[in-house]
Amino acid sequence: MNAPSDVIVIGAGVIGSAIAYFASRQGLSVTVLERGLPASGTSSACEGNILVSDKELGPELELTKFSLDTWRGDLAEHARHWEFESKGGIIVASRESSMASLDRLTKAQANHGIDVEWVDIPRLREFEPNISPNALGAAWYPDDCQVQPMLVAGHLLKLARAAGAKVITNTMVTGFVRNGETVTGVKTDRGQFHAPAVVNAAGSWSEDVAALAGVNVPVKPRKGFVMVTEPLPPMVHHKVYAAEYVDNVGSSDAGLQSSPVVEGTPAGSILIGSSRERVGFDRSVNTDALRQMAANAIALFPFLEKTRIIRHYHGFRPYCPDHLPVIGHDPRAPGLWHASGYEGAGIGLSAGTGKLVAQALAGLTPDLSLAPFAPERFGEFTPATKVPQESAA
Repeated sequence: MNAPSDVIVIGAGVIGSAIAYFASRQGLSVTVLERGLPASGTSSACEGNILVSDKELGPELELTKFSLDTWRGDLAEHARHWEFESKGGIIVASRESSMASLDRLTKAQANHGIDVEWVDIPRLREFEPNISPNALGAAWYPDDCQVQPMLVAGHLLKLARAAGAKVITNTMVTGFVRNGETVTGVKTDRGQFHAPAVVNAAGSWSEDVAALAGVNVPVKPRKGFVMVTEPLPPMVHHKVYAAEYVDNVGSSDAGLQSSPVVEGTPAGSILIGSSRERVGFDRSVNTDALRQMAANAIALFPFLEKTRIIRHYHGFRPYCPDHLPVIGHDPRAPGLWHASGYEGAGIGLSAGTGKLVAQALAGLTPDLSLAPFAPERFGEFTPATKVPQESAA
């Protein structure tokens, strides 16, 4: 019989780790259940973006601002442990239509308190001397940052353990313990675990976990690739991406989309993204995606044409059809909470999510309302279904 906790967190990626850390700081006893190893899902297959620049006005931008303050405030003393870089971001427009879209976005963001500055071509070349000669203009976002996601998850779990949390790996959730409609724990392949609050932070597998409780949380896997170059002298100095990336972030298309995102690393390698496609949990390598990413990156930084790619990796990002994460208590299954559906924004939003969810779990009023992210926006109960082994958390 496993001793009960105040909170069970399903998933030990960056989101689950942040919730475990902040909940432990609130004095709650926490058990984290992970189907594999910590950060072995989406958190191991992304770039570690903390971006303000790609957010349209609305609840996600508010959460982004809160989360950025959390990274730089509550978590500042730990920044070195996860290679926090305030490198800043640059959105580049190379077409007149992109210039118009970027102008609209930056004006709206600036009016909403976002630190953004329009950059002309001479200034852009001061920022990035190797940028394409086709660039027409750019926007500079000094608040865009970067972390190493696996280090974030690992260090937050270490801190949570030091505060008394249990982290149990290689454990598959197979169902929920119920008292009537109320969730009071989980069933796993290693027995039952009990808590009055269970948080579904299972990333791309969150829909399947929610279905075990009979609720609809339509989070789908969206596959994305990242390419890594050979180590080079400093050639790309910020996170640089094309204006089309913002449109792709907000798109609901299932087919392959690709827009260039290029950034240097302290080790000298350059990371190249991005791609998006909804193909279920198909892990096969899409060579068309890699070709498009390479061509797009060369268009942004022509020197990359003669640079070797030494490896690539890919994973699944938790896509939500209305492009808002799912965060908070689920009244359709009392006792069940969710923190998922961030797609490519999960790393950046993890700090704020962890703090807000922990406040709510402790019975406090969160510093930022979670109402826009409410799980019940997706409707009433749906029949519980059996979770495929590949898809369970």
